Amino acid sequence: MQESSSDLAALSVPLAGELVATDDPWEPYQLLDADGVLVDAVASFLRDLQASGRPGATARSYGMDLLRWFRFLWAIGVAWDRTTRVEARDFCRWLQIAGQPTRPHWRHQKTQAGRWAPGGKPYAPTVRAHDLPFFRADLGSGRAPRRRPGPSVRRPPPGRG
Repeated sequence: MQESSSDLAALSVPLAGELVATDDPWEPYQLLDADGVLVDAVASFLRDLQASGRPGATARSYGMDLLRWFRFLWAIGVAWDRTTRVEARDFCRWLQIAGQPTRPHWRHQKTQAGRWAPGGKPYAPTVRAHDLPFFRADLGSGRAPRRRPGPSVRRPPPGRG
């Protein structure tokens, strides 16, 4: 069976959805899809982060990681709970090559659609590394995790990464 993969060179990833800060101490950040609907899987993940004692800055950081991940999935038309190691691998490749999104200048927002343009300013290695722990443990298993929509909060054992 041949492994399918997105045509990453032609992939256009809209700047859909957003991570919003709220005034609610029980839910300080929410990930909304392109229609403004709360992404339940991420909400659950962020609640777990809060329950484990992680500060709000950590929730925001993981929320931004998850926003990149979900934008990629929305662009390729795969639900997060249907991802396989192929989507995880392609996301890692895409992060390395596509670079940061180009955003329309505030004067031209009505005439330009916000999309990733290949060859944008590269993501820093630390940003890419922050997105990868979720995938690292699962690339050999054949499937991405079902329980978590994104990066794992567990740290790898010393000397492993």
